[in-house]
Amino acid sequence: MELVPLRTEFAQAMAAGGPNDAEVARLTGTHATFTLADYEAYIERTLNDPHRYTRAITEDGKFLGEVVLTIDPDNRSAGLRIALWDGFGKGYGTIAIRHALGHAFTVLGLHRVDLEVYDFNERALHVYRKLGFREEGRLRDALLWDGVFHDAIVMSILSTDNI
Repeated sequence: MELVPLRTEFAQAMAAGGPNDAEVARLTGTHATFTLADYEAYIERTLNDPHRYTRAITEDGKFLGEVVLTIDPDNRSAGLRIALWDGFGKGYGTIAIRHALGHAFTVLGLHRVDLEVYDFNERALHVYRKLGFREEGRLRDALLWDGVFHDAIVMSILSTDNI
């Protein structure tokens, strides 16, 4: 597995899976579908945004997902987002998040990284807790999926946490 800068050539693989895949859409809470042009525009925006750090998760050159930091330099913080299109259960998410946290705390000098995860995503909750994220609270009934409301759990990790 490798973490590489997001590239335009990954747009086709993104359009073939991601939130257009039912399970990925549920885990990310994404109701929309996206076209190849949408992904190409997203990649272009990402590459030109100085407040965004994005790495593609790849294996043998194949796009599997992405990990993203949305950086708030004024508050030395970032929001973290990860989405895997493929490669579940192989530890890729853990490796990608560790990399993003290392970049956030060591390279960028940030103090805080936070995220939201839906209460039914036990696999992600396990990984976040294992990596040192702590639950801060819940956004009650934040997601309506197939007629059922779900909470979003807010978690964070600080540069001063023992990780």
